Amino acid sequence: MATKEKPRRKLALVIGIGKYDHCEELQNPENDANDMSSALESIDFNVTKRLHLRRAEMQRVLIDFENSIEQDDMVLFYFAGHGIQWEVRIKDQNYLIPKDTPTLNGAVLNRCAINAQDIIDTLSDRNPYVTIFLLDCCRKYHLCNPEVDARDPDASGSKSVGLKPMHKAGSLIAFACAPGTIAIEGKGQKNGLFTKHLLKHTTSVNEDIQMILRDVAKGVTQESKSKQIPFVSASLLERDMYLCSQQTKRPHKPGFLSDAADIRIRLRIDEINAIMQFC
Repeated sequence: MATKEKPRRKLALVIGIGKYDHCEELQNPENDANDMSSALESIDFNVTKRLHLRRAEMQRVLIDFENSIEQDDMVLFYFAGHGIQWEVRIKDQNYLIPKDTPTLNGAVLNRCAINAQDIIDTLSDRNPYVTIFLLDCCRKYHLCNPEVDARDPDASGSKSVGLKPMHKAGSLIAFACAPGTIAIEGKGQKNGLFTKHLLKHTTSVNEDIQMILRDVAKGVTQESKSKQIPFVSASLLERDMYLCSQQTKRPHKPGFLSDAADIRIRLRIDEINAIMQFC
């Protein structure tokens, strides 16, 4: 738990997957993950970064990260790569796609992908100060329908797109784009559009995380001419949550402290000289 003597710990797990065995490769996730890691480390996050993970590797990394979380930590999870929604009768689910996930259909998602809601539930169960979930996913929406599942996932048709909103008390979840839409991959650019604007604001000092994401959403929306609009779901239990906080110091008058120190030194020298006269 954070105290004046022991500041709150800040932990981040950053995953970027762009090199896929079976899905379309993505250009930006490796750069996105590298740059986000550097930005977070610069504001004193303890960052675990992993690239191009297979499912078993991703599961192990998640378990290790979850076990490292202590009560009152600030926890941040960032993922860049493919994401998908599976529409089921009871509850829609979002999945993050590891490197080795085979051709996507409803039958294999539970076994071959990573359930995003399960991640945030598990992280939040560790009682952190806050859980921040940032998803920069190039997405496709996949229906739990045998006729649709039989199609090529890249084929055009009546399929919808996007990820569904997620919720968890004490959390802030930011999607690269609004539900029902697709994030724009930054082809020819170093970073994806969402991450590009995240990087502009992540290190802002004493800026509330919700205000940071508002500025990110504004930048993405303007640059994409409203083709991509980030979506934020917040269920925060505290106010004024800063990724980078800095105590405001009282301004001091130049020369005042140094003058006072000089006076003390001169008095001490005079005392020593007076004593030496009697020796």
